[in-house]
Amino acid sequence: MASEEETAVTLADERAPLLAPTTPAPTDAVPFSVFTPRRKRWILFLTGFAGFFSPLSSFVFYPAIVPIAAGLGVTVGLVNLAITTYMVVSGIVPAILGNAADKVGRRPVYVLALSIYFVANVGLALQDSYPALLVLRMVQSAGISGTISLGYGIISDIATPSERGSYVGIFALGPNVAPPLGPVIGGVIAAKLGWRWIFWFLAILGGVCLLAIVLALPETARPIVGNGSIPATGMNRTVVSLLCSGKRDEEENASAQEEVARKSRLASFPNPLASLKLLLERDLFVLLLCNGIFYAACACVQASLSSLFIRVYGYQELQAGLVYIPHGLGALASAYVWGKFLDSEYARVARAHGHDPNEAKRKLEDGFPIEVARLRSAFYVIGLTAVSTTAYGWAVQKQLHVAVPLAIQAVIGFTAAAAFVTFGTLITDLNPGRSSTAAASSNVVRASLAAAATAVLEPILDAVGAGWCFTIFGGIFATCAPLMVYQIKIGPKWRKSRGCREAESSNASSERRE
Repeated sequence: MASEEETAVTLADERAPLLAPTTPAPTDAVPFSVFTPRRKRWILFLTGFAGFFSPLSSFVFYPAIVPIAAGLGVTVGLVNLAITTYMVVSGIVPAILGNAADKVGRRPVYVLALSIYFVANVGLALQDSYPALLVLRMVQSAGISGTISLGYGIISDIATPSERGSYVGIFALGPNVAPPLGPVIGGVIAAKLGWRWIFWFLAILGGVCLLAIVLALPETARPIVGNGSIPATGMNRTVVSLLCSGKRDEEENASAQEEVARKSRLASFPNPLASLKLLLERDLFVLLLCNGIFYAACACVQASLSSLFIRVYGYQELQAGLVYIPHGLGALASAYVWGKFLDSEYARVARAHGHDPNEAKRKLEDGFPIEVARLRSAFYVIGLTAVSTTAYGWAVQKQLHVAVPLAIQAVIGFTAAAAFVTFGTLITDLNPGRSSTAAASSNVVRASLAAAATAVLEPILDAVGAGWCFTIFGGIFATCAPLMVYQIKIGPKWRKSRGCREAESSNASSERRE
């Protein structure tokens, strides 16, 4: 564990220039992270792999709804309830795990979450009753829903602001590949092997991810290891490092830091309300709301996709699973390309506003217009998403050739993923030292809005048809544009105010300890 002095210096170095009105510190020789580029790529791969399971577990379930209902002797409506409860839990649990990861480290929380996920999948594969299905789906969600929040925390630990867009883009490849692959995998497994093998598949693949993290995911949390130069101890240490360094090294580290670790554990009990408190911060709420709006509207577009193609174009279930591929390909391309674009935008804004490019690469300087750097390109993304969503609805309603709505789906996938990368990067920028907690706040908003939106989707489709239904959702997307203007204009003032409050609170806490 890092000492209290080292931890304070590490967090203040990144956080103070962003939130508090301080004079920029001179550049020093200490690197932001000691992890090599090769090791960072490995860390990104593992976090993206873990994040892949959160949406996969939801989308792989859809093609198996009818077979599961038949196998358990219940109605499709009751099985659909397992989807709703999955979403509800996915909005609650990350608030606990995200805050815990910011305090006790990323590794222990990853291991706990994936262990729960593995056990839940084995139980789902073996169960024979509807109550067991309902409960175990909630346990499954509890285990895996926090992995995306944990991934954003790791990105904040190892990536400087100038490269954070690319890192978020690469990390997002995992969660973005799951929605198109999930229905295809679920449909094929359910048709060929039976629905129970869907959960065996998730258990096996999740077990591989758990093993890789236990063996070789290094601890990155800055309160624990600083920039990576402070040795980790206990559960924060990888099995590979234990085998390489030997038991003696571990005992010396543990003995030297035992008292600091004990105090830190006592002060680090997870606070699930921490992520809810961030919802009250005005410089964050607009971002969290727009991110939630995009997620909820995209969830409705994707939730209706297979059923609309079955109804309108006469597709079979397996064919209907394949229609998710264009959306997924667009999202994959966007996640990678848009992250690099955000990094280039960051550099251009730094030069345009007279900031030292070398210093801006390392950390956010006082007065740096981070909202402009991240959001000035968002208007194109929002506009194109709104137009393409509306066009998709009318293309389906008018029964145009199937290539037309599928091509539009690829556009929606590209622009929506670009929005998620943009919002996710800025939310991480604005919350150094507690990025997992902030990502959990985002998850609370988007899960709540998605659950509400998907609940009213079918009634809207039945009442007004696909054309007007997705015109409504296109209008909902468009509401984010004026909110972005508001964020760019007023966000810096709110951010500065929040920084002053947090600095005063931190000083008061220090005085009480003394």
